[in-house]
Formats: sequence, structure tokens, C-alpha cells
Amino acid sequence: MQTVGIIAEYNPFHKGHAYQAQHARQLAQADTVIAVMSGHFTQRGEIAIIDKWRRAEAAVKSGVDLVLELPAVFAVRSAQYFAVGGIRLLSRLGIVDYLSFGAENSDLDCLSAAAAGLDDPQVGEKLKLGLSRGKNYAAALADALVAGGYTARDFIISPNNILAVEYLRALARYAPAIRPLPVRRIGSGFHDKDLSDGFASATAIRHQLLLSGSVTPALHAALPTATAAILESLLDAGAAPAQISKLENIILAKLRSLSDKELLATPEISEGLENRIKLAARNVGNLPELLEVIKTKRYPYSRLQRLLVHLLLGTQREQISAFDASGPLYARVLALNSHGRAALRKINDLDSISVITKTTSALNSRNYHTKEFSPLQSMLAVDITATDLFCLSLPSTAQRKGGLDFRQSAIFLPNH
Repeated sequence: MQTVGIIAEYNPFHKGHAYQAQHARQLAQADTVIAVMSGHFTQRGEIAIIDKWRRAEAAVKSGVDLVLELPAVFAVRSAQYFAVGGIRLLSRLGIVDYLSFGAENSDLDCLSAAAAGLDDPQVGEKLKLGLSRGKNYAAALADALVAGGYTARDFIISPNNILAVEYLRALARYAPAIRPLPVRRIGSGFHDKDLSDGFASATAIRHQLLLSGSVTPALHAALPTATAAILESLLDAGAAPAQISKLENIILAKLRSLSDKELLATPEISEGLENRIKLAARNVGNLPELLEVIKTKRYPYSRLQRLLVHLLLGTQREQISAFDASGPLYARVLALNSHGRAALRKINDLDSISVITKTTSALNSRNYHTKEFSPLQSMLAVDITATDLFCLSLPSTAQRKGGLDFRQSAIFLPNH
């Protein structure tokens, strides 16, 4: 049995995602496709537009066999740590043969050369120099790699290609037996908000959904049938779309009350930024203003959004370092079909990682509030907090109850 792994966000699952899963299955001649997916907060520090179980359900109904959650302590991180977290989780399953990932440039030799360049100390120094001079990460990285002779000037430094390069670095270090399988990204660009293309970006889909508040004909054209139906059901129930703006008072209150020491203990915050953040928090009244005031070339929106999520989650720098040392400690199942269930049996037989299908089997609501955790429970508790915050961001007050992780089990969808 061949198994292909994918690391994704599916925010939401669209036709481009379905194409990747189908194409990867064909290229690898795989029986099973396993996706490791971000939970309720994404790599760029944004809140997911619908809940993680329904995103996973859409994926399983549209070509994926098993969806596992990437713990929030790896999901809400820069590309390097996001990639490492996903790769280590796939590796610990013990059954994954291939890693498929989308990229604007699917030339494996070109991507591998760029990945090798990132491990060159001279490239690292050039990258730091570029960042210190105010360049954004993509531009500084491109200049450093070109100067080191690792890539040509026309190599696209896009979010997808940056992740592709980081996946290759992580594979070399943590999972050399898993073979890379790049799939050329088709359709709209990563940040494109145009829905006219048949393969619209997740950014465009979210933008249109927030504007319209409904699944318009244009959205139907961009989404698999299952995703469109799930979205319509959630919108009708007031369970979507989630919006970070509903958490802005909590964010501002936290920023205004934390000490400098507490702020500096937060991941993504370096010395000097804490003063800028506290000053801004006292002088603005909403989240967009806060981000605009704090933003610099060194601290772009994505980095600022991530640090605000870590403030909400209560994660601290030392805690994150410990999680980085251990890697993912569990495989938490969100949705699966019959093929996924068969794969899960093999994973359980290997016993190389704890499998969680019900949260209460690892951590119940009473223990959660004692805060006396094992390392696994400590990692899982962050996911539970993320879900509670997600629920507070939903339109209907009836959907904002806490403890959803303790009530919702993995979704099983038998193969048709």
C-alpha cells in the first residue's frame, strides 16, 4: 500500500485542493491520501473561516482519506516551523511514502537547490543583512539565494515556493525516507482575490464569502459540491464565517494589561517591539488600526497576526521551545473514510505515536481546568483553547459555547 501525505490548511477546501489530492494519488499510485491540516488558526495567524471538523469533512468528501490536525503550536508559526511540524507528524505515522505539495515551480531540482542554499551559513548571513535593511522576507531570501548561486533571479519566491523549500529541508532532516512529490499550482495566485478563474485561491473564496455572506454562484463554481453544501449549512446555523474582529476587545484588553516581561515571553516578540505594541494598544480602538500602527518591514502583518494569536492562546517562548524539541506528540483525527480507517489501524499497530479520535481519551474538561498536564496534554490544551476562541468569533451567540473539543469526535464517512 502506497500512502501520500499532504500538509495543508483547507481554509476552505477548494477545487485546487481536490486537484492536488487527485493528481498526487495518481502520481504516487497511492491507495491512501493523508492530510495534516491546521486547526482553528492558520500559519499566517488568521482565524479559519469555518471549523476544523467541517473543513476536514469537505476534504474527505472530495478526495482525501484521512485528515489529522496539526497542533496549533506548530500551525501558527513561520514557514520553517510549520513545515517541520507537519513533516515530523507525517513521519511518526510510520506509513507515509510520499509528501505532495503545491508550488508555482514544480521543478524538484530547482527547489532542492534552493533548500540546500538555506542551509548555507553565507546565505543565512545575506538573508539577515537583507532583513536588517528593511527588505521583506521573500525579497531578502531571493537576493541571498541568487548571490549564493543557488537559484536564478527568475525563481519565484512565493508563499507556496517558500513552503516547498522548507518541506524539502524538513524531509532531509527528519524524514529522508519520504519522497517529495511537487505538484505545480494551477489557477489563481496565493493572494489573488479574483474568482473568475475556475481554480480560485482560498483568499479569493474567503474574501467573497465575507462580502456576500452567502454561497454565491461564483463561489459554487470555485468549490467542490461538498464544501459548498457544508458552507451553506454553517451559514444558515450562524456557525460561519468566523471573524477575528469579534476577538479584538479581548486582544486589546490583553495587550493593555500585560507587563513588558509577559509580552517578551510571547513567541514572535523581540526586544523593543513590546513598547511599540503597548503604546499602540492604548491609542487604537480596533484590530486593523493596531496592526497598521505596529507594522514595519521587519514585522509584516503575518508575523504580527501570529504573535497576537499566541497572546490569545497563552503560549510562551519557553513552552514553544520545548514543543519544538519534542515535535508533535499525537495524531488527532478530524475526519476519515474507510480507506482512512484502514490506514489508522496500521498506524495504531506501529504504535509510534498516540492516536486521538476523542479528546476525552487524552484530556477531559475537569483535568483541562486543573492545568496539571503531561507534555502531550499541554500541547493538546492549546488546541482546545484555540477552539474556544474560534467559537467566540462566530456570528450566532448560540454557537459560542465553550468545550466543543470535548463534545465533537472524529467524523467517519464510509466510502461510497
